[in-house]
Parts: sequence; C-alpha cells; structure tokens
Amino acid sequence: MDQVLFKMVINFISRLSFFFLFCISLKSTAQQPVTIFFDSLLQKHASNGFSGVLLVADKGIPVYNKAVGYREFAGKVILQESDIFEMASVSKQFTAMIIMMLKEKGKLKYDDLLEKYITIPYKGITIRHLLTHTSGLPDYQAIMDKYWDKTKVAGNKDCIEYLNKYTPLVNFDPGNKYEYSNTGYLLLASIAERVTGKDFITLCRKWIFHPLKMKNTAIRTLQEKAVVKNFAIGHIYVKEKEQYIRADSFPSSDYTIWLGNRKGPGRISSTTGDLLKWDQALYTDRLIKQTTLQEAFTPVKLNDGSYTNYGFGWMLRSDSTAGKIVYHTGDNPGYRTIIIRYPDISKTIILFNNNVHISFGAIIAAAEVYLKSLPQ
Repeated sequence: MDQVLFKMVINFISRLSFFFLFCISLKSTAQQPVTIFFDSLLQKHASNGFSGVLLVADKGIPVYNKAVGYREFAGKVILQESDIFEMASVSKQFTAMIIMMLKEKGKLKYDDLLEKYITIPYKGITIRHLLTHTSGLPDYQAIMDKYWDKTKVAGNKDCIEYLNKYTPLVNFDPGNKYEYSNTGYLLLASIAERVTGKDFITLCRKWIFHPLKMKNTAIRTLQEKAVVKNFAIGHIYVKEKEQYIRADSFPSSDYTIWLGNRKGPGRISSTTGDLLKWDQALYTDRLIKQTTLQEAFTPVKLNDGSYTNYGFGWMLRSDSTAGKIVYHTGDNPGYRTIIIRYPDISKTIILFNNNVHISFGAIIAAAEVYLKSLPQ
C-alpha cells in the first residue's frame, strides 16, 4: 500500500508543480506570509473533508503547525496539533536507524548474510538487501493471511516460523531489482533483537525516543492506543452512508489485530512535533555519525549496474532548487502519512492524515512548491 501512496504523491507533484509555480509567480506568494498561505491551503481542503495535521519547518523552526478536521468523526472531536497518529511505514526509517547504530557499535555489518542471524530458508540475502528492498523475499503477510489462526495475535517469531514452514518462493534473486518489502523490515527488527538480546520496542525507546525526548512516540499495542486520549482515529469514507466510519470497524483492518505484535515494518505512532525532533537530530551526531547516515541517503546499486531511488529506510530524489530530497510515506487503514526532508536547504514537511483523503497529494504538492519558493 505504501508504494501506491508513493506513486500517487509523485504523480500529484509532477502534474501540479508547474501549475502551482505559475500561480505563485502570479500572486507573489513568496512574499505572502507563510501562515496565510498554509491556512488557505488547509482550509480549502478541509472544506472538502480533509482531516489531518500539517507541519512545515525552516531550519528546524516550525513556521506552520496546524490541524483541521476531527480526531473522531462520530463524536465531532476536534483534531489538535498535538494528536498522535499511526505513522505506518514512516516507521521504517527508525528500524533502519537501529541497524545503523548496531553497525557503528560493531555488532553487525551490512553485508552480513541474513542466515547468520535468523534461521530462514532463503540464502544469499544480506542486511543491505533488507534495508534497500532488494532481497526478493516473499510477503510474510500473505502467508500469514492464508494459514495463521486469526484468533491469535502474531509477532515476528510467528511470521518467521511460517516463512520456514510454508517456504513461499522468492520473487527474484537478491540484488536483481527493487521491490518494496515489509518482510525485509520485519527481519531487520528480529536481527536487532538477536544481536542485542533486547526487545526491539525497548531498543527504539532507549536508543531513539528517550534520548530525543520524543515523549509522544512509541510502538503501541491496540490496547495501549485505546487509552491514549489524544490518539487520532483512522477513518474511511462510506459512500452509501455519506460519512466517515472508523477504519477499525472494517474487515480490511483486521490484520492490524491478528498481526498486532509485529515489529519493524510499521506500528510507530507519533506527533508532528515529535517527528520534527527526529528530523532535527538527523543533522547532528546525536544518534550516529553523519558519515554513517549518508549511506542511508545514497541510492543502492543493483546487480545490473543500475540504481534504485531508495536508501536505508528512505525514498530518494533530487530537485534543481532544493537539492537532495529524502522522504517516506506511510499507509495504514484510515491513515496516510509522509515526512519530506530537504537537507541541503534545511526544510521539512510533515503531513498526517486520518481519513485517507484524496487531497493528501495536492496538499503535499502545493506545500513543496511554496516551501522551495521561500528565501534559502
């Protein structure tokens, strides 16, 4: 699902960028106060039902951070900027960071074979392949969906057991191509646990969340989310009822229950403010050295000599105005999320959406064009 969202955002940007650049040049919006521009943008899409939080930062300072819509539609509970969202695959950058921290500590190497740490029927796959979605591994969720007893809650150990038990075929040989893989990131979290002897949730909390004072960020169970008063509920629009319904009331979200203990591909929930703390830490050596981090922002070379646009937990692209752009999308039932970083010009866009709204891509496209029009 994250790949669908990724393609949607890129398509919106490519189709709308010229239009917004033209409008900006006509209206001189670069001279327009940031708050006025983004208020107008959010209110326009809120009038069509968009619900979410938008944060825009320049050199680490939030120049805009506002919410529109509802935390819960049924009770018309107003969404707040400080509300916590399920980030889905935006979580992958944290999994990659744990692996990079272990590499700096000398606990593993990127070219170590997966089989060194995990008993698995798939050979020749390295940690680097897992990080960059070039492993060719089959989808763990598909095999669990087919065989798992859904009255029970599965975790990483169960998923690995079923990959060994049923041995679905690989999609391609390691390094032959890029194919987005949640299985790879589940295995990365399990490797971290095997190397440290500690639970992956504990590692994230002690090594990242606590040091960065990300007080609202955690890997939460469904029960823990339920007692968090400011947790933004994911919603899906039901045309027949002409209203938004909680996503967790649909069968399509059931996998979040019976796969509720998996770690690595997703499950981190956070606020826009906390995610900005993470963004800013990546400009420093607080977690890892900058030389180590740069490999996460470097395209990977495939067996045929071509390159992909994915590093370690980050999607990659470049722009003639902004330079390097590193970002990641997330997509869970009822949620769409994205963080976009412009390290060369020290700017950031974070957008959390809790009703899977069609305006998501348009908001990102407009925000990107406006942000790049500001004085550097």
